[in-house]
Amino acid sequence: MHKISIYTDGAARGNPGPGGYGIVLISGSHRKELSQGYRLTTNNRMELLSVIVALETLKHEGSEVTIYSDSRYVVDAVEQGWVFEWSRKGFKKKKNPDLWKRFLEIYSKHHIKFIWVKGHADNRENERCDELAVEASSGNNLLSDEIYEKSLEKDTGLFTE
Repeated sequence: MHKISIYTDGAARGNPGPGGYGIVLISGSHRKELSQGYRLTTNNRMELLSVIVALETLKHEGSEVTIYSDSRYVVDAVEQGWVFEWSRKGFKKKKNPDLWKRFLEIYSKHHIKFIWVKGHADNRENERCDELAVEASSGNNLLSDEIYEKSLEKDTGLFTE
């Protein structure tokens, strides 16, 4: 069984605002860093998306994965079992159902444990993820968080391209 440590972080400059995620994957002597920025999103979306992208990057199903995150939103939703109840109720009145559904699809393919880490507390890998996320949110190649942007436009009528 493959043992993998994943560190994740999400950032948004404004909430909503430009955002990004940063990921560090470690398995044995292998290390990979990933990041991406989005033009309009939220911090919680980026925190959750970082976990999703990290898990979708794994090549082997059934891996033993430990995810380190400073996001109580993500860690508690999984470790306290809330997301499974939200799913059972069709994510009624819950934010980010598109991402939670995507998460649950990949979550079931591995043996995953979440560990909450305090942000900005000198955890080297968490700090690196923060750097990657902030840098990505400030980059020139910002993607559209299309589902979020469409929902914002629908809900407020204020956002247009």
